[in-house]
Amino acid sequence: MEESNRRVGQGGEVTNRNVLIVSHTRRSDALAAANQVCNKLAEAGITAIFPESELDEHHNYAKAQGLNEAGLAGVKVLGKECAIADLELVMVLGGDGTILKAAELVRESATPLLGINLGHVGFLAESERDGLEDAVNRVVAKDYVIKERLTLDVGVYVEGKEVFRTWALNEVTIEKSSTEKMLEVVLEIDGKPLTSFGCDGVILGTPTGSTAYAFSAGGPVIWPSVEALTVVPISAHALFARPLVVSPRAIIAVEVLQHSNGSGVLWADGRRTWHLPPGARVESRKSDIPVRLARFRQGPFNDRLVKKFNLPVDGWRGRN
Repeated sequence: MEESNRRVGQGGEVTNRNVLIVSHTRRSDALAAANQVCNKLAEAGITAIFPESELDEHHNYAKAQGLNEAGLAGVKVLGKECAIADLELVMVLGGDGTILKAAELVRESATPLLGINLGHVGFLAESERDGLEDAVNRVVAKDYVIKERLTLDVGVYVEGKEVFRTWALNEVTIEKSSTEKMLEVVLEIDGKPLTSFGCDGVILGTPTGSTAYAFSAGGPVIWPSVEALTVVPISAHALFARPLVVSPRAIIAVEVLQHSNGSGVLWADGRRTWHLPPGARVESRKSDIPVRLARFRQGPFNDRLVKKFNLPVDGWRGRN
């Protein structure tokens, strides 16, 4: 399935425009950028919305730095003065971790995320810090494209009973909880066992996550337009423990074997976690709820790979 594109046009009168701002509040550049965005949105008649947990940080920073607080004066609090369903967009100021935090906040809504990278690689972000003003102008003009990204729905079962349910945009990892003990697991695809092995862990990932943890563990890069799920063992002690690419309709299960020397721990996008005792079973499948990312351009994924990873392309000539 191709990525879902929807051009947000300028036609029709728009009222009560609400844009949620999610920042990396421990970074001064993110706080400064948020202040700038608030002022620009206020000038355009758009209401900036903040998570309640972040609001004090922004006010304190603006006062300490002597910044213009005109935009902050009209800010509303998410969940109290503005419902998630009333959001038009989420502007995320930070790196990929901040984008994952924002995705968690608006998981149950269709609100798209627009990332401004203030971190390192920032693969999910659409713009860099030097493009902030242009990004705000594009938001004001509603000049962006929405692309849907596949997510995972994950359940944990102990003695046949579901004890935890979560989701992930990048990946779910089943990891050993003790550094000195190996985790013994068995891998199952669509109800049939495939192989068992000892390992440091297993990554169950999405195309979006193929450039994240799975990439560093030796997994393949998957274009976002490809619907597929990945299984990437981490430091497996086995002859057959290669990364796998399976159907998006597949149900992938990883069981921590009863005789495993140690227990495991599940992490979803590095943000949500659950203990996995021996005998625990993790089931992962494609979720019915995607994450929606706002994009300014529809360039090929190649360009993003080359830019983010600084890949060498000198000497390329292409077609005449």
